[in-house]
Amino acid sequence: MAAMARGLARAGPLRAWGARAGQRWFAAPGGQDGEVGKAQRAAAAGEERGQQPTIFSKIIARSVPATILYEDEKCLAFRDVAPQAPVHFLVIPKRPIPRISRVGPQDAELLGHLLVVASRTAQAEGLADGYRVVINDGKHGAQSVYHLHLHVLGGRQLAWPPG
Repeated sequence: MAAMARGLARAGPLRAWGARAGQRWFAAPGGQDGEVGKAQRAAAAGEERGQQPTIFSKIIARSVPATILYEDEKCLAFRDVAPQAPVHFLVIPKRPIPRISRVGPQDAELLGHLLVVASRTAQAEGLADGYRVVINDGKHGAQSVYHLHLHVLGGRQLAWPPG
């Protein structure tokens, strides 16, 4: 464990994950300027109550642009604007649900549909060797947008544990 900690200390706060088409992929710092900081600010602002429009509701309404990969009457899949892997897209329900911890039995069909769309979109994106599906929940889960969303990451070997 100590050897791993020394190795991480030598790696510094950013680690390159590789390149694709001239782009470089970096691990985001976990401090106040990264996703953790965004999540803490969103929770402090009360965004987890889901009463304010989110960036995702604006993407659904087409008032904010996005690279859409898939859409149906229940959900939307689009590329993440700050990718953490060579392939990184989000799958969101069109009906706003602030957090995965707030779902109920009435959401079971929609949640299954989101996973099927994630799988089919991953196949369409060429992720035959595998990928990771992540759902962040709340401040400690680093959820920075309070509209349920599945992150699908792939295109390289992913490390474990994730964070």
